[in-house]
Amino acid sequence: MSVIADRLKNVSISASAAMTQRARELAANGIKVVSLSSGEPDFPTPAHAIEAAHAAALAGDTKYPPMDGTPALKSAIIRKFKRDNNLDYDASQIVVSGGGKQVIFNAMLATCNPGDEVVIPTPSWVSYADIVKFAGGVPVAVPCHEQAGFKLRPEDLEAAITPRTKWLFLNFPNNPTGAACSRAEMAAIAEVMLRHPNVWIMTDDIYEHLVYDDFQFCTIAEVEPRLYDRVLTMNGVSKAYAMTGWRLGFCAGPKDLISAVSNVNGQNGGGIATLTQAAATAALDGPQDLLKERAAIYKERRDFVLDRLSEVEGLRCHRPEGAFYIYPNISGLIGKTSKGGRKIETDVDFVMALVDEHHVATVQGAAYGMSPFFRISYATSMEKLGEGCARIAQFCKDMR
Repeated sequence: MSVIADRLKNVSISASAAMTQRARELAANGIKVVSLSSGEPDFPTPAHAIEAAHAAALAGDTKYPPMDGTPALKSAIIRKFKRDNNLDYDASQIVVSGGGKQVIFNAMLATCNPGDEVVIPTPSWVSYADIVKFAGGVPVAVPCHEQAGFKLRPEDLEAAITPRTKWLFLNFPNNPTGAACSRAEMAAIAEVMLRHPNVWIMTDDIYEHLVYDDFQFCTIAEVEPRLYDRVLTMNGVSKAYAMTGWRLGFCAGPKDLISAVSNVNGQNGGGIATLTQAAATAALDGPQDLLKERAAIYKERRDFVLDRLSEVEGLRCHRPEGAFYIYPNISGLIGKTSKGGRKIETDVDFVMALVDEHHVATVQGAAYGMSPFFRISYATSMEKLGEGCARIAQFCKDMR
C-alpha cells in the first residue's frame, strides 16, 4: 500500500518552478543561464516596509498573531480596497493568508464539494486547476483565444456554466498572457454572472498595479455592485511591492464565506508572521508613488522584448495590457528541427531545446492550458532581457 494519498495523483508540480529549478541546475554546473521563467519582481522590497518589520521585532511583536490578520493590517487592507477599488469592507470581511496561493487554496477547501465545477479562463496560472482538483472540484477550462486578445468572451463563459458550477475564476491582468479586461469587457462578464446567482466569483487581482499604456484596471465587484455578495476579491503584496518572500496575501468577501476561509486558514497554517504583517501594513499605507514608477519600468521592458521578438521569424507576439509576461505563439516553428537536432513538435520541445541548447529558461504554454505558446517573464534586468532575446532569436534562426 502506497503512503502517498490518492488526492495527489492528478496534482502536478508547477511547470514554472520546475523550469526555474532546471536553470539553477545548469547554473550550478557553470553554465550561464538567462532565466526568464520566474514571475518574481527583481525590485527590492520598499525600505519603509523592511523598517517596519525591524521596528516590530525590536518592539517585541514576535508572539502568535491573530488567525485572520492583525487589526493594523486589516485596517490597511480596508483602506487599500477603498482607495484603489472603491470597495467597502469591514474587518469581519477580511482574512490574511500566507500568500495569494494560500488564499485560493483555503477558499477552495472551504467551499468545494466533490464534483463541484470551477470555470477557469485559459491560459491560466498553473496552480488554479491543481488547487481545484486537490479540493475535490472539477476544473473547467474556457479557452481565451489569441484572436480575442486572450480575453474571456461572454458567450464562451455562458456556455461553460452548468448546474454543477460553483465558482468562476478571474485573473486579469492575466498570468501568463498579460491580457487585461476593460471596464466594458468586465461589465459583459458581470452581465453573464447576474444570470447565474448560484455561481461564486474568485477574482485574483495580484497584478492590478501592473498595467500600461493608460489602461485602467477594474475589478468585478467594483464594476457590478450587484455581485458584491458573491465575490471573493483576492490580492497581496508580492508582485506590486516586490515582497514575494514575505508570503502574504489577503482577500475580502461576504462574512460567512470569510469565516469559512478563516477556519481553514487556522487549521493549515495559522496566523501569518507578525513581522510580515507589519511590513505589509507599511507597504499598503506608505507612499504609493513607487507603483507607477515601477510600472513605467516594466512597460519599457515589455516594449523592448516585443520589439526584439517581433523581428524573429516564426514567432507572433500579442501586446499585453498588464502583468510582466509575454506569451509568444510558436506555431510558425512547429515541425522544424533545432540546430542541436531536436524536432520541435510541441511547445514543450521548444522550451526544453531552448534551455538545453541556448540556456534560456522559459515556460511552455501547455503548462497554462494553451499551445503552442511559451511564456517569457520580463521581471528582470534589461541586460538579461537583451541577452535572452538575442539567444531566442538565434535559436529560432538556426532551425531548419
